[in-house]
Amino acid sequence: MSYRIEIDTMGEINVPAEKYWGAQTQRSLENFKIGKEYFPSEFIKAYGLIKWVSADVNARIGVLDEKIACLICDASQEIIDGKLDDQFPLVVWQTGSGTQTNMNFNEVIANRAIEISGGKMGSKIPVHPNDHVNKSQSTNDTFPSAINIAVAMEINSHLLTEINLLKEGLELKADEFSDIVKLGRTHLQDATPVTLGQEFSGYASQIDHAITSIKHALLHIYELSWGGTAVGTGLNSPEGYAEMVANLIAKKTGLPFKSAPNKFESMGAHDSAIEMSGALKTLAVSLNKIANDLRWLGSGPRSGIGEIILPSNEPGSSIMPGKVNPTQAEAITMVAAQVMGNDTTLTMACSSGNFELNVYRPVIAFNLLQSIKLIGDAASSFNKKCISGIKPNLDRIQKNLNNSLMLVTALTPFIGYDKAAKVAKTAHKNNSTLREAIIALGYMSGEEFDEKVKPEEMISPSNLI
Repeated sequence: MSYRIEIDTMGEINVPAEKYWGAQTQRSLENFKIGKEYFPSEFIKAYGLIKWVSADVNARIGVLDEKIACLICDASQEIIDGKLDDQFPLVVWQTGSGTQTNMNFNEVIANRAIEISGGKMGSKIPVHPNDHVNKSQSTNDTFPSAINIAVAMEINSHLLTEINLLKEGLELKADEFSDIVKLGRTHLQDATPVTLGQEFSGYASQIDHAITSIKHALLHIYELSWGGTAVGTGLNSPEGYAEMVANLIAKKTGLPFKSAPNKFESMGAHDSAIEMSGALKTLAVSLNKIANDLRWLGSGPRSGIGEIILPSNEPGSSIMPGKVNPTQAEAITMVAAQVMGNDTTLTMACSSGNFELNVYRPVIAFNLLQSIKLIGDAASSFNKKCISGIKPNLDRIQKNLNNSLMLVTALTPFIGYDKAAKVAKTAHKNNSTLREAIIALGYMSGEEFDEKVKPEEMISPSNLI
């Protein structure tokens, strides 16, 4: 491998000749050989956008030569387009501010811009990574802004789309199953009837509430610390720069970004990240509940509850022929567990800012974007490969319903709680029906029982007069 010499304030260092990064990136590669967790393409694109917009605004304000700004924008656009993803090799486990990653972008853009201009990479002529690419910026304000931009773009382009489709899929099933009366369950024990549609309507409502929470959390995500520079004061940035970059990034992304009204909060606290993580955790909790309910309801096929039939997507066992498992439910519950774990890490990270800077930013970026990506992908798979293909097992539903002792609840207004309980206990002890038990106890005739106990009328408030 051939090398070129790059220079930073620490001195000289060899950098692979074909790579666009410079000295600080190379030092980070050598100093942080920890794990294999890298920043995702969504984050790389967001940082590319920051560098493009910064150069454009700096030129408009008059603090950056227009030719240099154009070179920076050209190189940044290649990052935005995903053409230079392999030039960002740094792991998440590095300096907590993300300085080496910011410099990775500055160096790659500078060297690519130099190459475009016909210059010599590593010369810093005509484009300097700090003086030009990083002008009016600091890692401390751009890194959290890149997090928020990447999060907002991924949520709007992917996550909200997929969970809205999942909600719609659940709503379709709620309508399809609206007339199927079945046994309800509380404490994993028999309870009074519901419809299968009512159960699915509850699932759809959980997702709908999660969507509302995520959209609310986005309001804070749209506030950008960009322009706060080192500690939130905006030192070395021109007047009006913060507002101009926020307006331009909003125009380029089509999202309502704005300059954070208080840069000290947005740079030192990262409350917007943990607020979003909390909303994602709530969604994960909902998905876990839904998936577990469905695999309980689909358990069997002969010795479980078996009231619904889940799609058969693939063989379920390497040793038991013909076995089919609820794999989509299992996948989404594992995703839910990962998102809950990510939130625990984010809780620690976001609560650990000191004074004007939080130094857990790389892991905040990694975990938050991973949670968004995982939930979006899992929701899509769950909807397409599970929810859309669910069918009711009408025979099992009817058998379980008719066999339930809790239908006796309909009699409580007429014979009282104590007598109704005795009917249920007698039927259970004698392995008889409720109808047989109430006749034997002399509380009601068979005709009266038939008039009062109608499962299809037990799924809504009753007229007891």
